[in-house]
Amino acid sequence: MSAGLFDSHPHWLAHTLAHAGQAASAATCTLGKGIRVRRAAIGILELLPPGEASQSEALIVSAGIHGNETAPVELLNALVDDILSEQLPLAIPLLLILGNPEAMVLQQRFVGQNLNRLFCGAHQGQDDMEAQRARLIETACREFAERHPGALCHYDLHTAIRPSLREKFALYPYCGNGKRPPDSQKNFLLEAEVGTLLLQHKMASTFSSYTANELAAESFTLELGKVHPFGQNDLSRLSALRAALTRRFCAQAAATPATGELETFEVVHEIINTGPSFRLHVADDAANFSSFPPGTLIWEDEEQGYRVGAQAEAIVFPNPSVPVGQRAGLMLRSLQSR
Repeated sequence: MSAGLFDSHPHWLAHTLAHAGQAASAATCTLGKGIRVRRAAIGILELLPPGEASQSEALIVSAGIHGNETAPVELLNALVDDILSEQLPLAIPLLLILGNPEAMVLQQRFVGQNLNRLFCGAHQGQDDMEAQRARLIETACREFAERHPGALCHYDLHTAIRPSLREKFALYPYCGNGKRPPDSQKNFLLEAEVGTLLLQHKMASTFSSYTANELAAESFTLELGKVHPFGQNDLSRLSALRAALTRRFCAQAAATPATGELETFEVVHEIINTGPSFRLHVADDAANFSSFPPGTLIWEDEEQGYRVGAQAEAIVFPNPSVPVGQRAGLMLRSLQSR
């Protein structure tokens, strides 16, 4: 049934990699049980359940915004296989996105610039490949949201360059109104074995910030372990997330209530590469969530710096090699557990 979607390629991922960077006309098919599938662009699929009845929820799931973060890409491809083989009785509208196919082919983080810094208008005035892709993705999400005006949710799936003391964690975008995740989303995170939540403290130009602020979605960036090349991922480590997403796709209630504690952190400082004199005083092998005692100097340049405040703080995403003006890390303070 999916032959027209992917030509002679065995699955969505293979088709996406083979046609990365190409423009392609939309393709559609209807599966035997009435599920409608539309390939809106290379690496972008819209899937609709049988029937025309309005749905209470619509879901966007994305992966591969950074081309070397391959485990979530393989997970998303496996879920598409489950739907197309009709093992999974889809019950809600889905928009599935493989973010940066050209970088995925190279298995590099990006080709020209970081795609996950080009949303919320940051692509304006630019016309390189990643800027064009950001515009295409924004348009696809906006049109999907307009067609499905029910509750919208977005999970943007990533893996990290550095090892982490907490393998899986979620970032919740800042929306400027004191908004916090509802209990249903916290329960989903626990069900997916994502036990840590980071609350962002300022607006950003990330993909999840776009869907949260422009489309009023319940949006999360999910960090799901360590970067590995295609074919070298242990997808069993994502089995809980796969099961949780499968349940959501089928609009089923959780079999058992989520258990455990969701450890919550708030971002208290964003480290920015300020220029040639910028120095990050964090070891090159420091893992995400490494903790620093009060008073520790984290970074400095010739004019300013940042020290840990009165309470210990942890760091995530330390990277002094980012371009000037971009984020070189986030400092976190622990809040009460859920």
